[in-house]
Amino acid sequence: MNILEEIVEYKKEEVQRRRIEKPVSELESLPLFSSPAFSLKRFLLDASKMGIIAEFKRRSPSKGMINDNASVSLTTEAYARSGASGLSILTDKKSFGGSLDDMITARINDLPILRKEFIIDAYQITETKAYGADAILLIAAILSPQQVKEFTLNAHELGLEVILEIHDDSELDHINDGIDIVGVNNRNLKTFEVDLQQSVHLGKHIPNGKIKISESGIHSVKDIQYLKQAGYNGFLIGENFMKESDPGLAFMNFVGELNELQP
Repeated sequence: MNILEEIVEYKKEEVQRRRIEKPVSELESLPLFSSPAFSLKRFLLDASKMGIIAEFKRRSPSKGMINDNASVSLTTEAYARSGASGLSILTDKKSFGGSLDDMITARINDLPILRKEFIIDAYQITETKAYGADAILLIAAILSPQQVKEFTLNAHELGLEVILEIHDDSELDHINDGIDIVGVNNRNLKTFEVDLQQSVHLGKHIPNGKIKISESGIHSVKDIQYLKQAGYNGFLIGENFMKESDPGLAFMNFVGELNELQP
């Protein structure tokens, strides 16, 4: 069993437990459930920003602990202040050290929040809205095309946008008209190997008109420039900032360097 399969297995148990602990009716009564959502699509296309979705994550299965000292509030505020187009919050606890409370903390910012999670059940979509996020990530590697359609409809009914994450050619058939954004993960979630060429290759096969973002393995402003030339509107970056003692400062310096290279 690979890492992704292991995550899905414990996620099934986790969802069933959470459903009992906090039923849908209780989720729908939480204050943030009725809050209007920010549009990640609009922020990604805002010319005054850099198209970067800045991520907060403490650890990963491949790298272990990345940063266990960073503050969610201080880091996300710094991301927002320096021009992030959105925030990505890891909510998986077992493999990434995250929590739903991290999203609530990050909600102090007037930026769209992506819940970075392994979505396998509609319950998690309702949960996402109830805890203050604006968009969900659907991972093609763990869902069927039909599940992607159903979950996309569920999300849109709640006012959430959807990023469909793909990694190889076999997952292109998961793209449907309702998907708001297509993300190409340069990291193979089964082996955790990273290759930016996945974005370059798959970008040629993503339908015209879809907003495209590149995820993982982006370490420099040259990577951003390279991916922009390949037609990408957004860039999800986490580890590159989180590995530093002050992720917010690392992001500010990165944006400063990127600004200097803008025509």
